[in-house]
Amino acid sequence: MTAKVGIPRGLFFYKLYPLWKTFFEELGTEVVVSDQTSKRILDDGVKSCVDEACLPVKLFFGHVINLKGKVDYLFIPRLTSISRNEYICPKFGGLPDMIRNSFDNIPLVIDTEINLRKKKENEIKAVLETGRYFSSDDAAIIKAYEKALESYGNYKKQIESGIFPGDIIDKKLAVLKKPQENALNIAVIGHAYNLYDRYANMDLLRKLKNMGVNPVTVEMLDSGEIDSYAKTLNKQMFWYFGRKAVGSALSISNNENMNGIIYIMAFGCGVDSFVCDMAERNVRNRRDIPYIVLTIDEHSGEAGLDTRLEAFIDMIRWRKKNEADVSAYG
Repeated sequence: MTAKVGIPRGLFFYKLYPLWKTFFEELGTEVVVSDQTSKRILDDGVKSCVDEACLPVKLFFGHVINLKGKVDYLFIPRLTSISRNEYICPKFGGLPDMIRNSFDNIPLVIDTEINLRKKKENEIKAVLETGRYFSSDDAAIIKAYEKALESYGNYKKQIESGIFPGDIIDKKLAVLKKPQENALNIAVIGHAYNLYDRYANMDLLRKLKNMGVNPVTVEMLDSGEIDSYAKTLNKQMFWYFGRKAVGSALSISNNENMNGIIYIMAFGCGVDSFVCDMAERNVRNRRDIPYIVLTIDEHSGEAGLDTRLEAFIDMIRWRKKNEADVSAYG
């Protein structure tokens, strides 16, 4: 009987899912993904998670509940670091324990630690540890990982071409609209799980497209350029995402084709609480570009977000047409 591995549709899902999916399938397992985020999943997550957790963690809990009874294993890696000398949010490291202590009768949790802060060799160690749940042949595990890296590389190229991760994963490429030539180019910065979960962000990227905007996300930018701009900071960022966010903001601020920046953060996110401010301050020091921070939480009313979004886009269009020399922030 084929083992079923469940992958919750949350947190690093939109960043790494094709890598994980190919790896497990190459080892002969069936990969099962939780349903699209919905009110039911959000409500389940809110009820089962601690109050002080941020929205993405609460949603992750809801996705775990959605997978209960459907799979033999839950893949919840203990993500400590995915880049040298940088860390991931500490909630990622404690997530497997939070899940185990919050639910009864859950499938076996694969909680391999991924910690590349000091040694790149730890990557292969984590791969082998995970693969040995399903195979005793280390060579086959490495081969499966090589296939996974190939799949992941193709995934990243598609995103860089302007396709949203969710559309790639759900195979909706045929219905995508091409970017409009004369549309505004607006950068949307934030964690992947805030940018691409359509329920969590109230379908913000689609709303921008419907307004005649070309949204450009962090994953669509050149990673080498992001890293180069991040190195201009006074010291290395402690957080992996902090480097990506600030580096992206600086890259965008030096691109005259970009008309504005939207930073999406989840209420209660400790990392974003200072990274978004740091990004804005660095952008302000370099260029007069419209910049707005939108905060999402478990409240599902869209009116407030829609109003701010529409006002922001209208302001940029008015400024571009009538008073290009007017400051974007007073």
